[in-house]
Amino acid sequence: MQNCVFIQTNHKQYTGALVAQHALRRYSAHNDKFDIRIIDARDYSYFQAREGQNYLRDGVKRVWLNDDLQSFTLTRFMPPELMGFQGRAIVIDPDVFACADVWDLFSRDMDGKSILCRPRSGTKGIIDKCLATSVMLLDCSKLQDWKVEERFQRMFDFSFDYMDWICLKTEAQGTVGLFENEWNDFDKLTPATRMLHTTRRRTQPWKTGLPVDFRIAERFRLFPPAAWLMRARRHLFGEYGLMGSYKQHPDINQQHLFFGLLKECLANGTVTESFLREEMAVNHVRHDVFEVLERTPDLPPAPLHPLASTMTRAA
Repeated sequence: MQNCVFIQTNHKQYTGALVAQHALRRYSAHNDKFDIRIIDARDYSYFQAREGQNYLRDGVKRVWLNDDLQSFTLTRFMPPELMGFQGRAIVIDPDVFACADVWDLFSRDMDGKSILCRPRSGTKGIIDKCLATSVMLLDCSKLQDWKVEERFQRMFDFSFDYMDWICLKTEAQGTVGLFENEWNDFDKLTPATRMLHTTRRRTQPWKTGLPVDFRIAERFRLFPPAAWLMRARRHLFGEYGLMGSYKQHPDINQQHLFFGLLKECLANGTVTESFLREEMAVNHVRHDVFEVLERTPDLPPAPLHPLASTMTRAA
């Protein structure tokens, strides 16, 4: 098929990827026009082969860890190769959940661009002009230089910087266009949201109460001493030392969306109870997930937006 959504993931975020897959199908009236594939970083041996080795990230040498929460991020550049450099692809992170018909993004005029995405928020977007590659629409025929293994290996001889790659700074001028922020809505769920991205990792709804297992930035241009402290923490206490635990999500509507989708996954067999219990046992899913599911209201019938009727306000 000429159109495919790719959901990138690893072992730690596989539950999110399954829920994301369900959301895409739930909210689309054009399911016969596109495929969905999950890209699992575990399936690519060259990532595993570099375990524990130093690579270049934002000008700093970091250790490659396949067990990190976000070790999947470079798989977001695989779709053109996987599509044989033909057709269109949409790639999303495993913590991105459709609230509208993804075909509206697939079928839009790209105006000759190779890539459509949105800017990142915060200092990365404003100061560094970093683009958010967590959701992209790709014209695969125009991206024949996207050879992931080749670029990945160059990170380890320090000739290619991870952040330049992940921010699309290596793309030719004029080849990248922007779509509306609502197609990658960072931690904001409104009636205008097309895809919700729960990008604040510490409050991802399915992780509440678990020990933090993600790495944070170690380069802060506005306040360099913060970076020094983070590096000292890592060297003294380990990658996740003193990082604490995942917190409750502050927006009950976003929590209800995720767990409403997860309830439907259990009902249709996309996810099983035994799978969730296995994920709980290895700290990939919060340990009270079944209690949360019991008190989660059903979502409005598809293809209505999750906020189509009323918004729930947190107490």
